[in-house]
Amino acid sequence: MSGADADLRAALSRLPQVDAVLRLPAAAEVSERHGRRELADVVRAVVEEARAVILAASGPHRGAADVLVSGAPALPRAEAAHVPVPGPDEVLAAAVDRLAVDQRRRVQRVINATGVVLHTNLGRAPLSAEARRAVADAAGYASVEFDLDTGSRGSRTAYLGVLAARLSQTPAATVVNNGAAALLLALTAVAAGREVVVSRGELIEIGGSFRLPEVMAASGARMVEVGTTNRTRPEDYAAAIGPDTAALLTAHRSNFLLTGFTAQVSTAELAALAHAHELPLIHDLGSGLVEAVDGGPLAVLAGEPPVRRVVRDGADLVVYSGDKLLGGPQAGVIAGRADLVGACTRHPLARAVRVDKLQRAAMEATLLAHLRADDPAQGPDEVPTIGMLRAGPGELKLRAEQLADRLLAHTPLPEPWDVRVVELAGVVGGGALPGVELPSAGLSVVGGSAAALAARLRAGRPPVIARIDAEQVLIDVRTVAPDEDVELLAGLQAALAALAAPAAPAVPGAPGRP
Repeated sequence: MSGADADLRAALSRLPQVDAVLRLPAAAEVSERHGRRELADVVRAVVEEARAVILAASGPHRGAADVLVSGAPALPRAEAAHVPVPGPDEVLAAAVDRLAVDQRRRVQRVINATGVVLHTNLGRAPLSAEARRAVADAAGYASVEFDLDTGSRGSRTAYLGVLAARLSQTPAATVVNNGAAALLLALTAVAAGREVVVSRGELIEIGGSFRLPEVMAASGARMVEVGTTNRTRPEDYAAAIGPDTAALLTAHRSNFLLTGFTAQVSTAELAALAHAHELPLIHDLGSGLVEAVDGGPLAVLAGEPPVRRVVRDGADLVVYSGDKLLGGPQAGVIAGRADLVGACTRHPLARAVRVDKLQRAAMEATLLAHLRADDPAQGPDEVPTIGMLRAGPGELKLRAEQLADRLLAHTPLPEPWDVRVVELAGVVGGGALPGVELPSAGLSVVGGSAAALAARLRAGRPPVIARIDAEQVLIDVRTVAPDEDVELLAGLQAALAALAAPAAPAVPGAPGRP
């Protein structure tokens, strides 16, 4: 055996056994928190990666019996004898770090301090207290498809459809698991194998590679484009209608603006044209605003087309989301003519896109809240999305000042950090009202690395998600619930204190920590 091979075998022999790491006193608490099996799996992965590093460093001196672990990093050639070999404590520390990363990847509650009300990456609309209670009730056994009156099997979505139809003011409705699924089901049930006419200016794309032409193709319908990107007229639609036309489609441009030399056919004009040719008009509305807003606290939504107005203007099927301006869970509503909605509910695809019991429970509570609202145009008080959109800049500034006072009163800020109350501009988000800003207020935390502070806030319990702008960490209070103020302040204090504390000395060979 060569000297290099001997060095390699000696280095490999110094790697700790998994059982030895698990017997460490510090491993007991980790096992209790994460489970012994999960900890053992992660420890084993850390040891195998250390083995791969040693093998890779040994270069061509590797013995014939040694196997390079797949995926081992390509390192500069070195003698195996000089590669640091982690001890049991270092392996455990690396495993704890990895478990912490896995923990952060799980779904967990966060404090949204971004000022984006419908933040898609943070789950869009927060549920009302009543919707959360309904979800908790439905989490166990629940009457999802059971008729309590007859004792026999019931419908999963029939009552949801009744509520959605009442809210939309249509003869019928049904609810599926998201807005994209609602449009896909409507097109498939009404127009598969036939033509659907749509303006080129409405070939929208939203997040997650959802493109209208691709959805149309997936439905089996054939898309017929009319007009130009910026101007489409009634005669463009009329010229495209033929014996194979199944429907006209209009899609709300909810996530971008088209300005300048433009022309768009109104819903009423398009409905009249469709009905003159005995065709249905499908309107992909998207955001789910129920009633027209002319003023008041929700005046910012005045430019958004509402469901009820689109229905009054003659749309035969209206598709909209549950987790946007409706303020409910992820869901999609199809509302309109009874025969068209019936075709959707009877289609085999309906089962593939149906809601689960938790979505049903939350959606029922949200729809009932809207139906109880004294003023449909101003929305129900108890839906958090509506409350956030109603909040005016004056009350938000007062709240920001109170937060700043409480923060400075409890603990002096470590040097060089400072906190100021500032005016901010939030957005609705969720692909609704592009270009519209929400005048707001909040805190600006400045003085050190904004990226480092934002990272510390995200590592808190609960994580605080803030914005960074020009080396400022911005906390917009519009999207922070009042009952989260204590946690927000605690998270800020802990993050600032951690950044002010002197760094612990590095342990040779130990993995880095965030």
